[in-house]
Amino acid sequence: MNRRQLLLRTAALSALTTPALAAPALAAPPRAEPAQAGPSWADRLPSHEQVREALTRAADHWIAAHPDPGDNKWARATFYSGLMALHRATGERRHLTYARSWAEKHEYALNNGVSTRHADDHNAGQTYLDLYETEGSRDESKIAAIEESLHRMTFTDRPGKDDDWWWDDALHMAMPPFARLGVLRGERAYTEKLHRLYTHTKSAQGGPGLLDDGSGLWYRDDRFLPGGIVSPAGRPVLWSRGNGWVAGGHVKTLKALPSGAPHTAEYRATLVRLLAALRRVQRDDGFWNVSLADPGHLPGPETSGTAFFAYATAYALRAGLVRRTYVPVAARAWHALSRTALHADGFLGYVQGVGDRPESSQPVTRDTTADFAVGAFLLAGTELLKV
Repeated sequence: MNRRQLLLRTAALSALTTPALAAPALAAPPRAEPAQAGPSWADRLPSHEQVREALTRAADHWIAAHPDPGDNKWARATFYSGLMALHRATGERRHLTYARSWAEKHEYALNNGVSTRHADDHNAGQTYLDLYETEGSRDESKIAAIEESLHRMTFTDRPGKDDDWWWDDALHMAMPPFARLGVLRGERAYTEKLHRLYTHTKSAQGGPGLLDDGSGLWYRDDRFLPGGIVSPAGRPVLWSRGNGWVAGGHVKTLKALPSGAPHTAEYRATLVRLLAALRRVQRDDGFWNVSLADPGHLPGPETSGTAFFAYATAYALRAGLVRRTYVPVAARAWHALSRTALHADGFLGYVQGVGDRPESSQPVTRDTTADFAVGAFLLAGTELLKV
């Protein structure tokens, strides 16, 4: 990071943290729409039966609408991560069968092959690991591709190259496979490689430094760092789903690692800071806007970021990382997702499609959806079942 970038970042962080300016930088969004639920029940978690019904409705709708299980790229792989979480929660065989048919269609391979270093390509490995662990046979062929790819990065193919994760989505796509493989094989080299890649993404010392130290939120990539792209009102662009990917990646990694493993304290602390920042900017109706630092920038409900934030908050509550005062955050998010975004037939709406910023795939409406958002919804609900 050169001197000019450092000065710009310092100025931006000052704007986020100086008391007189803190409110405008991360202002709570105004009540653009009436709240979807009153405080008499909206702050309370739903029953397990209600959650299971909503999850099953969403999963079954997606499966019925997609007889072809789809490709093995990051978006569809995120759906299957959620579907496997639902199977573990309910034991429903048809969901396991559908996930297996997807993996078998692709022969448990990775998009772009085992030589890939791209985090998006590694996302499918999460479901391959789920199937390997769930089905009992421990068929090594199911995880051969993801293991070879991560082994190459860790041991043989430029193992000292730790700058592959330059965008925040990468934390969700690839942190969990590294963590899970390290635990499965008892090989600390995988979790140390994970931490070096993570540190490059997070820190401004030698990397893009996507964590905003002032707020605890994350920039999507270095184009949005101070001095770069800003919202129409001149505020930082801190994208909802980008932060959702970060939250999901931390949760899955912490769930995979033993509680006392190296670096888990850092992962926990970073997640808690993110959740504290998110709590401040949750909408009154339970959703989050696509632009977290500027409530006037494309305001409105958005499902994919909200689902990942609900997932992370539920996990943090269950793990004792946050106080019970966070229950209303998770409850309101779930009520928004299940009562407003989820249609009666199981279609999940208000989803921002593929992109890299708030302006991507607009407009977001009740009738916009995507596979990765359904997966995030399934992750959120299955985690709420454990709270």
